[in-house]
Amino acid sequence: MRGALDEVDDRELVRRHVAGDPDAFGELFARHRDRMWGVALSVCRDPELAADAVQDGFLAAFRRAEGYRGDAAVTTWLHRVVVNACLDRLRRARPTDSLDDLDERASTRLPSRPDGTAQVDTRLLVQDALAALPEPQRLVLVLVDMHGVPVAEAARMLGVAEGTVKSRGSRGRAALAAVLRAGTPDGARTSDDEGGIAPPGRTGPAASAGGEA
Repeated sequence: MRGALDEVDDRELVRRHVAGDPDAFGELFARHRDRMWGVALSVCRDPELAADAVQDGFLAAFRRAEGYRGDAAVTTWLHRVVVNACLDRLRRARPTDSLDDLDERASTRLPSRPDGTAQVDTRLLVQDALAALPEPQRLVLVLVDMHGVPVAEAARMLGVAEGTVKSRGSRGRAALAAVLRAGTPDGARTSDDEGGIAPPGRTGPAASAGGEA
């Protein structure tokens, strides 16, 4: 049946799913699961939480597809649903798991050593540097910079003003750049949750950045 749906666009698949087509949502899932997994893993930093969030997100999309109005791309709608599922999972995890616990669990399950190529080395350094960022900044960089979500849509997903998204993105990029220039992901966080990270022994905009409105 997938062959018959290959040429059907995403919006039409949603319409068909709402109308009762038993195969339409399976095609949407097959098209977008890998990208949504990448989003969830970047947000949650833990494979188990990410897998649960992707499952929660697609289940919510399956059940609530009637609420999709078509004013945004289906991928944007799925981003929103999956990010919300990630945030719900993180909130539920926090009473028993600190962010440090999640970082430690993630580090035991995700690749932590370069395979000898500069490309993989850089990718792992970026991954570790992102994990060290405060969550509000990391979410903005994941959505806007890594997955191309427009600022206005990211603001709606996160429930904050567009200016806050821009500010968090700016601080997060500065902190990330400082870590990458230093060549180490082990930056120290500032005491402010919205602050950046700074490589050991270095100071700069990311190290001195305060909170934001």
